Amino acid sequence: MSATLLGTIARTPEPQVALRRFLALDAVVTTANGVAYLAFPAAIGRLLGVGQGLLLGLGVLLALYGAGVGWLASRRQPPRLAVRLVVEVNYAWAALSLVALVVWFSPTAAGLVWIPAQAATVASFAVLQQLALRSGSALQ
Repeated sequence: MSATLLGTIARTPEPQVALRRFLALDAVVTTANGVAYLAFPAAIGRLLGVGQGLLLGLGVLLALYGAGVGWLASRRQPPRLAVRLVVEVNYAWAALSLVALVVWFSPTAAGLVWIPAQAATVASFAVLQQLALRSGSALQ
């Protein structure tokens, strides 16, 4: 994700619009990741060195979570508590991804790149959403 793209997404005088845009971007990326895990669990599992069953479970979880985040993004004023929950879940996901990399997984070289990269992406969504939430004190 480039700084130019993020700057374009965030450029708005209304903080809730920037928040909704960051939620929508999170929803698209998360749902796409979940659908990929559901559609190609064996191939992705071999590529990353992660079990097919785990990827299927994560695919369901990510697709549902992405849909929920997308629903929040579609609200004119997303509820503050729900957005805070998304931020916290994103931080937890990023942290657990790194813990799993060290403690549970035996990833391939691709997995050693992908897992931290997706953790950084999810953590970035959390930071952007948190900053937009802070600047939008008018949110519910």
